[in-house]
Amino acid sequence: MLTKNKLSALKRLSDENGIIGALAIDQRGSLKKMIAAGSSNFVGDEGIVRFKELVSEELTPYATSILLDPEYGLPAAKVRHSDAGLLVAYEKTGYDAAAVGRLPDLLTEWSVRRLKEAGADAIKFLLYYDVDEDEKINDYKHVYMERVGSECAAEDIPFFLEIVTYDAKYDDVASMEYAKAKPHKVIEAMREFSKPQYKVDVLKVEVPVDMNFVGGFTQGETAYSQEAAAAYFKEQSEATKLPFIFLSAGVSAELFQQTLAFAKKSGSAFNGVLCGRATWKNGVAPFAENGEEVGRAWLKDTGKKNIQALNLVLKETATSWFNKVTGSADERFLCFRD
Repeated sequence: MLTKNKLSALKRLSDENGIIGALAIDQRGSLKKMIAAGSSNFVGDEGIVRFKELVSEELTPYATSILLDPEYGLPAAKVRHSDAGLLVAYEKTGYDAAAVGRLPDLLTEWSVRRLKEAGADAIKFLLYYDVDEDEKINDYKHVYMERVGSECAAEDIPFFLEIVTYDAKYDDVASMEYAKAKPHKVIEAMREFSKPQYKVDVLKVEVPVDMNFVGGFTQGETAYSQEAAAAYFKEQSEATKLPFIFLSAGVSAELFQQTLAFAKKSGSAFNGVLCGRATWKNGVAPFAENGEEVGRAWLKDTGKKNIQALNLVLKETATSWFNKVTGSADERFLCFRD
């Protein structure tokens, strides 16, 4: 059962109906490179910190919460809308490409306690995971997640586990080969980390198929018919009893919205989204090339439209996490009422 403090924190991260419509901008190295590629206005840390602040200022009025990193994002946390909750990333960005296994690593100068003291309502950890990889590698990751979950439990703060799957045999996750393997990778990863020893409160996951290979969504070759893809969405939803939300994985805003509608039609009981690049990535170039005023204008216009369109889709597609948490109806009423 979730504790009263965790339930209250999840409420701060959700709307009044128990739907999570969170905005993600915890990117670090990749965002810095995007800004630097077209910028004569910002260099080094300045650009990444300022862009995060602009996104937070302009878009959190339309989000239930925002995901930031403690390295560059805490100034943005301070300027978010007063109604928006705060998730904070605990992992180091990326992974060592020269090492085998895409092993996880913590930010050494932070702890769950310190992130909570910095204002976090929840802790997010990103894990790269291939269910079929060497047993020693996966056991290392299992133990690592047990530690993070236990640390969150000790501080009585929700643990959001973000799982990004891959196949150690295929480097190209956009390939047909990986598209065929993806449903198994995603669903079995969810099944593994739904086990109680990890103390995960919310799973942040990929959709179980590559929509670019679904019949009717692509002009090219297909890996799955719409019927097969729908069955994978249903199987994914039934693989866990935990609340789970979808990540956008950098696809276009339009495709992500279409994907959510397809998930709903397929019977997926997902509980919201933590959407980043699909909302704001096309605003990086105006900011980097033309400065803060132009970047802000893009966020006020296209960025706002992207997140409002996503919110409309969420109202029609996502289901409340209220009925997934254990505890009596009276306990839920006391927690969720204002």
